[in-house]
Amino acid sequence: MNKSESETETKFMGIDFGERRIGISVSDSGKKYSFNRDYLFNDKDLLGKLEKIIVSENVERIIIGYPVSLKNRLTDLTEKVDDFAEALKQFLLIKKLNVEIAFFDERFTSKIAERSLLISGIKKSKRKEKGLVDSISAQMILQDYLDRMNNSTSG
Repeated sequence: MNKSESETETKFMGIDFGERRIGISVSDSGKKYSFNRDYLFNDKDLLGKLEKIIVSENVERIIIGYPVSLKNRLTDLTEKVDDFAEALKQFLLIKKLNVEIAFFDERFTSKIAERSLLISGIKKSKRKEKGLVDSISAQMILQDYLDRMNNSTSG
């Protein structure tokens, strides 16, 4: 694939932010489907690890799950997500990566991810891995975003 083809085949990344782990998902180049990737530990190496994924997957937009309460109020985690997004934005500027950051309501994604794992038939020991729930939550955030984006342009 030559450079001009890869430039047109950009993808979106979904992030489920957590204080310990960050769930990651990436879309297909058609931006119709999301795929859970894995999770990263929320540590001092996080931004560098995200950079590697952003570059290798040719990410043009990052969708970060935005935690709000059922009453549409900000939560304790909302401020941490805002801080993370600002740090990521500054990091991307320094690295000269032209990547847009967007937020998407993430209410219920962790609970739905846990439920989907339960009915999927995955062994109990595997379901207990918190990182798996984080990456599936990231996939759900991104898929919901893609569905809404694609439905609004096809209507």
